[in-house]
Amino acid sequence: MDINGKNIKENILLANHTTFRIGGPARYFFGVQTKEDLIEALKWARQKSLPYFILGGGSNLLVNDEGFDGLVIKVKSEELKVKNDGDKLIIKAEAGVTLIKIILETTKLGYSGVEWGFGIPGTIGGAICGNAGRLGQDISGVVKEVAILDKDLNEKKLLASECGFGYRESRFKKTNDIILQVLLEFKRKELTAINQVLNEAKEVIKKSPPFPSAGCVFKNYKVAKNDVLIKNHPELNERVRGGKMGVGHLIDQCDLKGKQIGGAKIWEGHANYIVNTGGAKATHVISLINVCRDSVKEKYGIILEEEIRYVGF
Repeated sequence: MDINGKNIKENILLANHTTFRIGGPARYFFGVQTKEDLIEALKWARQKSLPYFILGGGSNLLVNDEGFDGLVIKVKSEELKVKNDGDKLIIKAEAGVTLIKIILETTKLGYSGVEWGFGIPGTIGGAICGNAGRLGQDISGVVKEVAILDKDLNEKKLLASECGFGYRESRFKKTNDIILQVLLEFKRKELTAINQVLNEAKEVIKKSPPFPSAGCVFKNYKVAKNDVLIKNHPELNERVRGGKMGVGHLIDQCDLKGKQIGGAKIWEGHANYIVNTGGAKATHVISLINVCRDSVKEKYGIILEEEIRYVGF
């Protein structure tokens, strides 16, 4: 079988395409570099009534042990154009460009905007879909425009204000829009200030787990005004940063660090990471997720929300 004369692969193990190194095979797997190939792949899936999943860098994903009974479309579009506009740097990047490539390109030229993301794996398309962030900043801060394919396979351009950005959220998590290309804007800044943030990001990376993971499992908890959590547990107030509380501390307070099920473990270094110590299954990870959610709900009365996305469930 082929699309535009290019072979569709079958039974490709998705564990090899995710940072978690977990997941069964994709029934069909196809890499796309052009918009035309992407459209043909989507038409092919629809003609066969197959579900499809758009795969970027494979971070923040948990894939079913049984795999994905449909078409996985791997985004391989990597064209990047840079335009220097004095105090601003404009970057036009296709969805498959890695975030680290954009960070290196902008910082070496003396422009600021995403240096906080140094070391975060994945593509710019995935970063925008999940509104990736760290150190109090997120990718929405540099987005000017996003070119998409809508559910009818028509190309459209959305302004940043139309992307529904929120904390680790965007419209792209809720719609069938597929990100094709992004327009980003960066501001010139003193190199010392850029390096300061880069160094902070590098310190975060040094504290990352030495095992495969999907990054933080849960979103940090957004603290509301007169929040019942703080009312019932005033000792937590000192841990609120920017209106949010790191849930790693809450999980830690439930004495769950180091808890292991099969090959999956709540990492001792940071309880919001579940790591693959070797041979972990998605079922092991889900069991630990449920343990964390249930324990935090029982102790603190709040419900944790996952940051990772599920594929094939």
